[in-house]
Amino acid sequence: MTALTLSTAAAPGLRADAIVIGVAKGAKGPIVAPGAEAVDKAYDGRLAGILETLGASGAEGELTKLPAPAGFKAPLVLAVGLGQEPEKDAGFDPEALRKAAGAAARTLTGAKKAVFALPVTDAADIGAIGEGVVLGAYSFDAYKHNGDDAKAKNGKAPLAEAALLGGKPRDAAHKAALLRAAAVGEELNRARDLINMPPNDLDPEAFAALAQTAAKEHGIKVQVLDEKALAKGGYGGILGVGSGSASAPRLVKLSYTSSKAKKNLAFVGKGITYDSGGISLKPAGHNETMKCDMSGAAAVFAAVVAAARLGLEVNVTGWLALAENMPSGSATRPGDVLRMYSGKTVEVLNTDAEGRLVLADALWAASAEKPDAIVDVATLTGAMMLALGSRTFGIMANDDAFRSALHEAAEEVGEPAWPMPLPEHLRKGMDSSVADIANMGERMGGGLVAGLFLREFVGEGITWAHLDIAGPAFNEGGPFGYTPKGGTGTAVRTLVRLAELTASGDLG
Repeated sequence: MTALTLSTAAAPGLRADAIVIGVAKGAKGPIVAPGAEAVDKAYDGRLAGILETLGASGAEGELTKLPAPAGFKAPLVLAVGLGQEPEKDAGFDPEALRKAAGAAARTLTGAKKAVFALPVTDAADIGAIGEGVVLGAYSFDAYKHNGDDAKAKNGKAPLAEAALLGGKPRDAAHKAALLRAAAVGEELNRARDLINMPPNDLDPEAFAALAQTAAKEHGIKVQVLDEKALAKGGYGGILGVGSGSASAPRLVKLSYTSSKAKKNLAFVGKGITYDSGGISLKPAGHNETMKCDMSGAAAVFAAVVAAARLGLEVNVTGWLALAENMPSGSATRPGDVLRMYSGKTVEVLNTDAEGRLVLADALWAASAEKPDAIVDVATLTGAMMLALGSRTFGIMANDDAFRSALHEAAEEVGEPAWPMPLPEHLRKGMDSSVADIANMGERMGGGLVAGLFLREFVGEGITWAHLDIAGPAFNEGGPFGYTPKGGTGTAVRTLVRLAELTASGDLG
């Protein structure tokens, strides 16, 4: 992982491979952002003009390299676009700083050290820049021939160290912001690693084993229910989904507790380590990325570990509903009826609507402990991708205020999200003539139908929200900002922020 430090030294005198500065879009052309005054002075105040000559405009994510001035101990200046210049007396948005730092860190693959002279007005800016660096420097190379050396595809290691200017190393708030950035960033990258792992190495048993190892390291209590325990307990949803695979399902419970906690949160993650669709097989072209169908469980896992690392004063329990959805002679068939952990029966009309089945059992298990709130996270429906695209996740809830609070938390940490309704008229479409409910309903509004199905398995009186992260969980396009190609770790930061707000009593 990239090491983060704070420095009060002047940029020209720091030994590094590069100095990163910000450039913004001004009314008359690019302008050098605050933080880079010493660099601009070394160019005789002409840095903005030089950048414009080189084609820079200050647009978000734009990168421009130029030789450092004489006397600098770093050979390179890397100017990164921050977007539009903010209004007078207003600072740059933390997400703009996060994206800029991420884009720069990704570009500086192979560098041992970089100095980040981006705009800093408070501890939040320090945190955003630090987080952007850790996330932007991420690469997944475990399966490449040089993976043991943690090298990227071009044979160069990720940025090793980032020194952030503008902060105060002895300031408690600044130090805390940097430590938080490292913890959250590193755990989010842990989620990315899991999502990117091939399904032949990450089956439910292997996922559970990794969770046990991390739990032991960070003082988290862990319980793993194997197929025998699931059968004894009556977890018909998880068992039904996993029945077609040679890899048996698991339900993992991770419990972080604080002696000062006054609230209890439960996070529930969909962990389909590979989704073929089961008997309702996915069509050609839809299978290649289905290793990512455990992104919800990865996010929950990472968020619980991050809460433990940060020592948050809230109890957080994570439930990882793990199964592999495969077709075979023992697989659940369309038309089968499953008896769920709650006792309700479900008619399975489509075995590719499996995520809601494993989540239903885990939601009921979480509800039994009477937490103050439950949030489930899942790559649940293609319908949500059609509604919101590939970068925004949907939020549904049984409480409007909680849904709004989650939306605000997501936007605050830079995870685009949108509140979605749970229209009551769509519930009737899941009526079954042979069971309590069917796992499919009306085709139109399918993402909302899935949310209504999950609501059936939340305990009475418990505040609950559902995050459908099907769109942003896996980036099939090119990298952008601090987001890599492949697993993104979407929802980790939202869950951590929710835990922080709950701990502080500031949840809206």
